[in-house]
Amino acid sequence: MRVGDFDYLLPEERIAKYPPLERGSTRLLVLDRHSGEVEHSRYAALDAFLQPGDLLVLNDTRVVKARLFACKSTGAHLELMLLEKHDDDQNLVLYRGRVKKNDQLETNGHKLRVTEIVDHGVARIEMLDGGVLSDLFDTFGEVPIPPYLKRDAEDVDRERYQTVFAAWPGSVAAPTASLNMTEELLGRLRNAGVDIVTLTLHVGLGTFLPVRVDSFQEHVMHREYYTIPAESLEKIRKVKTSTGRVVAVGTTVTRALEHAWERVDEFSGGNLLTGEADIFIYPGYQFRSIDALLTNFHAPRSTVLMLAAAFAGPDNLRNAYAEALEKGYAFLSYGDSMLICGDY
Repeated sequence: MRVGDFDYLLPEERIAKYPPLERGSTRLLVLDRHSGEVEHSRYAALDAFLQPGDLLVLNDTRVVKARLFACKSTGAHLELMLLEKHDDDQNLVLYRGRVKKNDQLETNGHKLRVTEIVDHGVARIEMLDGGVLSDLFDTFGEVPIPPYLKRDAEDVDRERYQTVFAAWPGSVAAPTASLNMTEELLGRLRNAGVDIVTLTLHVGLGTFLPVRVDSFQEHVMHREYYTIPAESLEKIRKVKTSTGRVVAVGTTVTRALEHAWERVDEFSGGNLLTGEADIFIYPGYQFRSIDALLTNFHAPRSTVLMLAAAFAGPDNLRNAYAEALEKGYAFLSYGDSMLICGDY
């Protein structure tokens, strides 16, 4: 199997350009990863497919206002994109335009300086008035909606490109499998005996990038900072030794848990297990931490599509996507979702 096997035709009209009018009103395709059987339901009916003793794991990262426009002393305009938060919080931005070290920039009455060109298109920037760069973006920046929406952010995105339980700022992309989760659904899940825990993984721009090489081994995976609370780890360990299932809400949760898994059993110190997830999951991978996956319909050649295929089985996923396209499901961040599980 090669990267090219994850190309498929995604018609433009199948991409959800806006969120649904009501959060949680989207469709849900339920795929049995063992038999390949498909059932069509609604996201709001997720509780019908989970059982008492199951554990739902959510990513409680908060999307920051990461897009900002600035100009150089020459008058040239730049677009700056604040990169996702890491443990060392290095004030890194992705820039569109031409800059060099020590260039001075201005935006919204604040002066900035380029202190380092870190990589092609990536610079480290400081505020000359001593302020905090992330605060500047939060005050004047725009919501960094996905580029494939092919539009500027609007008022609706400020609320809807954010989960209802978002807590810890640092992502430049939303954990989209949770965008249709509502407090009402979470309450019904708890009443049904499903426990709910959180972790935090700050989602980066790399989640949007297609794999541009031909073989999996050639791809260099981006890294994303995560923290897992000790209480969440304890409940995950307990469920893995019971008849319950660990249900990951999104590929971000899956990457954090799979990257951390070798340390989960041994972790006992402090309140948080932390790491930088750079794990590339594609078919052939053996999952250790999760038993079910709630996820969206992903773009061709994306790493998240490959992760979903690894969990569902490539043929099962390919058939499910074909059926979803035939039946008019909405794809990508603001679209419909898929629950991949076994027996339920």
